[in-house]
Amino acid sequence: MCATRLTYPGAMAGSGPENAATLAAISVVAAAQGGYLTARQAARAGCDGAAIRAGLNRGALVRVHGNLIRVANWPIGPLDEYAKWCALFEGAAVVSHQSAAELYGLGRLRPRFVHLTSARPAPAGLGQVAVRRGHLTAAEVALVGTFGVTTPVRTILDLADTGISQHALDEVVGDALAIGRVEQVQLATAAAERPAPVAARVAAALAETC
Repeated sequence: MCATRLTYPGAMAGSGPENAATLAAISVVAAAQGGYLTARQAARAGCDGAAIRAGLNRGALVRVHGNLIRVANWPIGPLDEYAKWCALFEGAAVVSHQSAAELYGLGRLRPRFVHLTSARPAPAGLGQVAVRRGHLTAAEVALVGTFGVTTPVRTILDLADTGISQHALDEVVGDALAIGRVEQVQLATAAAERPAPVAARVAAALAETC
């Protein structure tokens, strides 16, 4: 069982070497995910269910959603909403589609949900999150803070394969080119490898910027 006096940052004292090692392991996991971790990740670090419940009761830990918990007093950041939901997937989800475009400052999509892409199925009860199943290569993901986000090129290709209007896509592509998120040749080359409808929508958006 681990000690439950978890505070930010490194002053998570335990009563002995074993507790200190467990607390350090939990701290590493939480730090890599913006202060969040799942109960399963905590268990893997040596913190059993009884210790987690004790931490929740004492206010050292906070339950966020289902089995997602947060180390109390961890600094709140402007990107917490993204870090939180990515942490729920234990690194198997990245911010994508409309939410990725918003992070990059592309277009005016104003998503109502946090959009994620994950190879895993979404847990039940995620009313604030839109999850698409998919596999991404390392080259298609960039690190923003403590979570992954699809690259600008992949974001545009994903949006071209969704139901957003052509006008909205034109704005996204225009902004991406204007602020140097992508290069025209780079995007055109990537789009040419996609299904014809996606390639055509991207080509139309590129033509609109000329």
